[in-house]
Amino acid sequence: QVQLVESGGGLVQAGGSLRLSCAASGRTFSSTAMGWFRRAPGKEREFVAAFRWSGGSTYYADSVKGRFTISRDNAKNTVYLQMNSLKPEDTAVYYCAYQPVDSRRYDTEREYAYWGQGTQVTVSS
Repeated sequence: QVQLVESGGGLVQAGGSLRLSCAASGRTFSSTAMGWFRRAPGKEREFVAAFRWSGGSTYYADSVKGRFTISRDNAKNTVYLQMNSLKPEDTAVYYCAYQPVDSRRYDTEREYAYWGQGTQVTVSS
């Protein structure tokens, strides 16, 4: 079992920044993948970013490329999502997710077996 706890959400003005954290517990990080997804009001959950442990490759949705950065801290078993130049359309509940086996498909929800409870990000205009 893996437990994921997100933190760092909040209210920020457009153009501002936030850093989300996802702390994992319950097992040792190994070669797998972690991702961030979000669900905006009235919309389906969508892929935001992913980090592949093997090789450290990162993947981003087109809508956040150049603004968001996903990273990890092995010692803390934590994955981060640094969000810069935030826009009102980034307002959503953000979820981190964990693939126990690297599926090499990082933008697909069903490939992630474990999910956090979500953290709200609100960007005001």
